[in-house]
Amino acid sequence: MRPIPQNSFRQVGRAVPASRNPQRTPAPRGSPGRFALLLRCLAFGLLLFCCWPARGALVLWTNAQVASEGIFLNQIAGGEFPALEIRLAEAPAFGRWLTLTRAQINALVQARAPELAATNWAGAQQVRVTRRARILGEAELKTLLITPLQRDHVRDRGELELKLLRPWTPLSVPDEPLLLKFLDLPNAGVSASFIARFELSAGREALGTWQLPLQAKIWREIWIARAELARGALLHPEDLGHERQDVLPLRDLLPENFEGNGPLELAENVSLGAPLYTRSVRLKPLIRRGQVVEALLQEGALTISLKVEALESGAAGQVVRVRNPQSRREFRGKVQNEQTILVSL
Repeated sequence: MRPIPQNSFRQVGRAVPASRNPQRTPAPRGSPGRFALLLRCLAFGLLLFCCWPARGALVLWTNAQVASEGIFLNQIAGGEFPALEIRLAEAPAFGRWLTLTRAQINALVQARAPELAATNWAGAQQVRVTRRARILGEAELKTLLITPLQRDHVRDRGELELKLLRPWTPLSVPDEPLLLKFLDLPNAGVSASFIARFELSAGREALGTWQLPLQAKIWREIWIARAELARGALLHPEDLGHERQDVLPLRDLLPENFEGNGPLELAENVSLGAPLYTRSVRLKPLIRRGQVVEALLQEGALTISLKVEALESGAAGQVVRVRNPQSRREFRGKVQNEQTILVSL
């Protein structure tokens, strides 16, 4: 058999030219082809190059909102190269606006940070600066009113609740913490209904004064009677209960910790569900008015005992008036027990 030449292997391994490949069809004459596609890519890249800011440039925004602390560079410009927190100027008054051009900003930056004066600029030619704002509604206003009244007037008497007797019109205010200062309040302070005049401010900027009619309630847990309580009866824990009530119209309520040095009794009739006052209870008397007791008169080592008539009731440790039935002389003594009072001459 005749051997096959080696160059024949090289010919067999060669790729078939694209024009001779039966699976690919050559592009017809007159079609856009690769050249047109290349032109489109170049046009799109040129558009991006023209519109995209240069690397390291500061992009000046068209509009910016600031707080009362002032206008800072990072509040009016940004971009791939972030702006620094450099204070440029005073913030405009609330409700007004200020326009800064690139030249003005460059001058301000040069005065405060000369190393940044040559920074490239992109974006808008000037920026319109306004103050950040929000809406002050009735709920937030009530909180602003309650806080100083609770702290300075109500204190620990209970939890203050306010109701506006005139609708509040929502108000645009700086988006910052607000301070409310009362300019005029009744001499009695917080009452069931009163008129308050106050001023609102944000930082050092006064926003105006208002006058509103208010209705107030002070809520607290108080002692009430769980049953009908009769005068002179002993007071038992099961006779009392707690209930949350408006204590603003109530005075001299029985304190939370009212337990005395001895058993208590009712000093007046109390109906079911009624609040108890300090006057409603008293220490159970050991000596009753009109009772004849023994009086011990002491002076040094000398002690004299005589019978006297109690002119008023008294509990242990209380001082009561007594009278000598023979001489009709009156004097005072301290109740020791159910039959004895001590008199110091």
